[in-house]
Amino acid sequence: MIRIIAVLLLLIPGLVSAFGIKLIRDTLFDDVHPIFFNIGIQFAAGFILFLGGIAFIGGFIVHRDRKRQQNKKKRR
Repeated sequence: MIRIIAVLLLLIPGLVSAFGIKLIRDTLFDDVHPIFFNIGIQFAAGFILFLGGIAFIGGFIVHRDRKRQQNKKKRR
């Protein structure tokens, strides 16, 4: 049950990132969605969605690694 919840926690931000990439791609090919009235706003929304999804997945992985003490020690 816990693994299913973990997969869903990673699947949802992954889908958000994929939608962000789609918005960026549509902006580059000059295809404006009806909810965005300007192509620049569509690009900014796609970029924010993409970065937010990737940041959440990265934070989840870092948190898991720190919890399991799998991070590398810093060399000095």
